[in-house]
Amino acid sequence: MPVYSISLPDPSKARGSDPRLSFTASGADAFAEQLQAALRTPELFERWKATQDEPDDVDPSLGATDPAATVTGQQADLRINLQATTTLAGDLFKHRLRLLAGSNWELRDVR
Repeated sequence: MPVYSISLPDPSKARGSDPRLSFTASGADAFAEQLQAALRTPELFERWKATQDEPDDVDPSLGATDPAATVTGQQADLRINLQATTTLAGDLFKHRLRLLAGSNWELRDVR
């Protein structure tokens, strides 16, 4: 099962372009909880799907979830480091992160 190490260099900027979909967190634990929910449940996908021009045409496989996904967060100076363990494909994982954080995150390692 892949383990993704993610860094949020400036947590205050870790926001997606659509406030209805983006992180609202301000601390390491809250960021971890919100990412974990985005991986475990279809809620974020359903909100994103509703914003599309043709929601019925969205590929349902984009809504895959991993109920066993886990995410932990740690404050490191000004940055926040997240470690996510999930069976979701890398493309889906990155799509969810882009919705939540925009481009304000860094993939540090995958193992």
